[in-house]
This record gives sequence, C-alpha cells and structure tokens, in this order.
Amino acid sequence: MLDSHAGASIPEVTHHHATLNGTDLHYVRAGSDGTPVLLVHGFPETWWAFHKLIPTLAAEHRVIAVDLPGFGDSGDAPGDCTSATAAATLRLLIDELDLGAVHLTGQDISGPTTFRLAAVRPELIRSFTAIETGLPGFGLEMLADVTHGGAWHIGVLAAPGIPELLLAGREREFLAGYAYPAMCATTGAIIGQDVDEFTRTFARPDGFRGASGLYRSMLNEGEEIQGLVAQGKLQMPVLAVGAGSGDFSRHTMTQVAEDVSAATLADVGHYAAMEAPEALAQALLDFYRSIDD
Repeated sequence: MLDSHAGASIPEVTHHHATLNGTDLHYVRAGSDGTPVLLVHGFPETWWAFHKLIPTLAAEHRVIAVDLPGFGDSGDAPGDCTSATAAATLRLLIDELDLGAVHLTGQDISGPTTFRLAAVRPELIRSFTAIETGLPGFGLEMLADVTHGGAWHIGVLAAPGIPELLLAGREREFLAGYAYPAMCATTGAIIGQDVDEFTRTFARPDGFRGASGLYRSMLNEGEEIQGLVAQGKLQMPVLAVGAGSGDFSRHTMTQVAEDVSAATLADVGHYAAMEAPEALAQALLDFYRSIDD
C-alpha cells in the first residue's frame, strides 16, 4: 500500500506499508531496473540511515529499505520483536513484492536477523552483505560486557521495562548526546534533520521495543546461531564491510560463510551509511556487479 509519509523523506523513494507476520511493516522503494537490493538498518536507526546511499544504488538496482518491526514507522510484532520474528517478516516481504533473490544488505544489530534469513532461505539471497556487524555465538554478545569495554546501553535496552523507565521523554538526549557522538567519527555526517527524524520515531509509544527485542535476542541466541552454522556455512557470496569496528565483520563472516570478500572504510566510525555513503555505495556496487555480471 502506497503511503503519504509524514516523516523525513527523499525524492527518490516512495513509501509503502504491508501487513506481514502480524506487523504493519513500513518500507521505501527506489529504482526501477536491475537486481533487487534489500537494505536493513541497525540501531539507533531506521530506513533513514540509508537515505544518502539509496539514490546511488537505485541508479543500477531496485532498492527496498525497511523499518524493522518495532522501529521507525513499522508497527510492533506480536510478542517480542526477536531476530527470528524479524527474519520471518523480511522473508514475507520478499515474497509479497515478488522480488526473487535479493542482495541482502544489513548493518549493526540486524546481523542476526539477516544471517538467519540467509541461512534458512538461501534461495532468496543473491548475496549477503554484513556492514559493521557480527553474530551472537561468534563474539557479538561480548559487546554487552561492560567489564571488557562493552556498551552499557545494550543491557539497558535488553532489560524489560527499563528503556521506558529511563529513556521516555529523553530520546533526543540519548541519541544526540550519547549514541551518535559516541560512535560517529565523521564531523557533520549526522545533522539536525537526521536527529529530528530518528527522535520522531524512537519517541513514539514503545519506540524502543524493536531494539529491545533484538538486543534480548542477541544475549540469548548464541547457541541457536551456532547450530545454524553447524548445519552448513553460507554458500552465497558474502561481503563483510568494516569501519569503526575494524576487522570484526570480516572475522565473523569468515567463520560462518564459505565465500567472503572484505571492504574497509578508513577513517569512519560505526555509522557507515551515514558517514561514508559514497565509499560504501562504491563497495556495494562493485560487489553486486561481480555477482550480476
């Protein structure tokens, strides 16, 4: 269903909603030709994290960027917004739009969601790109260990009821005062309009519910992800993109996939799509072309 969108947008996209897996899912589309690309954001993000990237990709591809359940302008999923639920919803979106096999491209905390989709439904995945991400069972959960340099916000978001207690009414302060400056290394990459748009969606009722569900999943699903890998590594081409986290994405992907390429975005923080959209777009397009040609 085409949507008259009230939030921030760019001329290149149209906004849509679809009811899938019990969730009112919001997504944007751009481009009319080429193989399909499905972009999946991390935290604290929505589809808007890719707004600088989409026009370049859409010159060669049909691009879909989604708000995961419990994020952005998507509704909440029934029960917890887990990575398994989110992966099932993305699968239904691919079917709903009759996309065929997609270039699945995710970043940050969407790693477990996108990996699950690639592992369980490989026929739907033309390629898999992991941007600044890892997997539970392969080190990702260590990011919550504050005794070894982990981030305190993961435990806060994963604890039931705590995000609503501590962050309600303070969404902008959390995002602009902590999350973005702590992990962004590029001056001017995240501007007031970006903060306004992200704040708009995280400040809605239960605005952190999607993030809370994914972080709770991350802390509990390590053995399950290891089990998926034990059944067989990914066979499709995989691109691991590192930026602020260095070599972490490549190190993880080489453990779970057979055919892994790597790209590094130098002098960039964690928010790769916002901080270095031109360099990231070039890395993605080169990777997609190597598969499509």
